[in-house]
Amino acid sequence: MSKISLVVSDVDGTLVTSDKVLTERAGAAVARIHAAGIGFSVISSRPPFGVRMLVEPLALKLPMGAFNGAALVAPDLSVLEKRELPPETARDAIAIFRARAVGAWVFTSDRWLAEDPAGPYVTKEIRTIQTQPTVVGRLEDHVAGVSKIVGVSQDFERLTACEAAAREALGDRASVVRSQRYYLDVTPAGTDKGTLLAELARRLGVARAEIVTIGDMENDLPMFRNSGFSIAMGNATDEVKRAANAVTLSNEEDGFAEAIERIVLPRALG
Repeated sequence: MSKISLVVSDVDGTLVTSDKVLTERAGAAVARIHAAGIGFSVISSRPPFGVRMLVEPLALKLPMGAFNGAALVAPDLSVLEKRELPPETARDAIAIFRARAVGAWVFTSDRWLAEDPAGPYVTKEIRTIQTQPTVVGRLEDHVAGVSKIVGVSQDFERLTACEAAAREALGDRASVVRSQRYYLDVTPAGTDKGTLLAELARRLGVARAEIVTIGDMENDLPMFRNSGFSIAMGNATDEVKRAANAVTLSNEEDGFAEAIERIVLPRALG
């Protein structure tokens, strides 16, 4: 790359450890990006309120992506752009999960709704997004203003089968993608991290060729395709690694910081 103007990172599995810790080295790496005059932002599958804890430690000044590209928010979490699932599509997604014994969560821009506060991964999600779920009787009664529905299961093979079924049943009415092995995300049709990255670049006046992206999961691939240089984490799937221009260490080995220090900054600073 002849010039790097913007670095955009995924969050879970990339910027933070598996225990959702932002390491001192990762924070220092972002500070070095800022010092080099390069923009930095994140695009995550998390809801907007799930990225707020990164704003101050990383001195984030640029818009950030949430919901796998369905929302763009300012550092103060004010919504710049947002897309929502049609209520009928949201109900259908919930029905697909129910029929296959897969748990479901519903997310709006300001709430996380769940039926079972003791269900699989609830405790993990509380720690991740630092928010308690709003417990409701039936998710089907709360499908207005929904930007993401998540299928949750400890049975990864069951979730894989559910992914195929959801894609077939929902067709072009929604985007269906895994954000973790245990999470299957349903978001508005036509939204992904790549389209949001393109919108962010347009707002900032940055050329695609001047963007570096870093990620670990299938939902990061559209972001890779809309950037000039992509880096896969060491913990990424083989598919993601094959699609990237470079591979760094895992998120348990400070792979994000390693990528910035050994790959990005040497290219940026010549």
